Amino acid sequence: MRIATFTHQGRTRSGLVEDGAVRPLPENAGPLGIPGDARAGEPIPLSEVRLLAPIRPASVRDFVTFEEHVEGVRRSVEGRGGVPDAWYDAPAFYFTNPHAMIGAHDDVPIPPGCHAFDFELEVAAVIGEEGADLTPEQARDHILGYTIFNDWSARDLQSREMQVGLGPAKGKDTATTLGPWLVTADELEPYRDADGFLRLALSARVNGTELGRDLLSNMSWTFEELVAYASRGTRVRPGDVLASGTCGNGGCLAELWGLHGKQDPPPLRPGDVVELTVEGIGTIRNTVVEGTAPLPLPRARRRSRSRP
Repeated sequence: MRIATFTHQGRTRSGLVEDGAVRPLPENAGPLGIPGDARAGEPIPLSEVRLLAPIRPASVRDFVTFEEHVEGVRRSVEGRGGVPDAWYDAPAFYFTNPHAMIGAHDDVPIPPGCHAFDFELEVAAVIGEEGADLTPEQARDHILGYTIFNDWSARDLQSREMQVGLGPAKGKDTATTLGPWLVTADELEPYRDADGFLRLALSARVNGTELGRDLLSNMSWTFEELVAYASRGTRVRPGDVLASGTCGNGGCLAELWGLHGKQDPPPLRPGDVVELTVEGIGTIRNTVVEGTAPLPLPRARRRSRSRP
């Protein structure tokens, strides 16, 4: 199934996507819990609806599983090449903002104060069943489906704030595109290779020019291994989103900047159209628009460290 969340004539619904249309589900049927006896309504052409993020995530973990991406972005953001030895130990991730999800065709504002705006081509797994301390074999049954994930990034803000040893934070806080819909895991099983990876073709275009192309199977860990690691010592719950991290070979501008030694192609500007396509899932297409100016905030006060 392909499950969308959309607005139409002032109402927000979930529905099943078939043949260029979406068939609305009953009001009480959401993307994470469709009753077995739920009946879909009359089809509405996709051209007549606004697609929202297919789910409202309970939490969002963004992993970094493509070695090529790590090497390129580290050179661009941190000014040094190579891959840290610790990266090979376990699938690293950070938590990002679950309240910043936007739809497949929504406009994306440049974050306040950002002058180096970037996209990131990723795929995300969505948890459908709660679990804790899962093995990778068990984790497969906890994945409801997959969607495209664009982790929009303010590279200049990210580079500065990560010097503190935390983050990224505001560098990733303004928007994340999920969409165009949630494809249930069973639909992508035919793409699974002998090592358990989903061999899906990925491509990124800006203003119609292809900048990146990769295979999802170039991840260094499977999604089941990501879920197992995320559940270690804690729980994953329905609605949790676990993203693959950005693919290599031009999955973002920062990787290309690291490769070229300069900001070529240039950072995203208002009017740029970013189109990300994942085989077996679909395409998301967002237009970059002008954002707001940052409101003033003082620098830290240097204290005397006096004590009572």
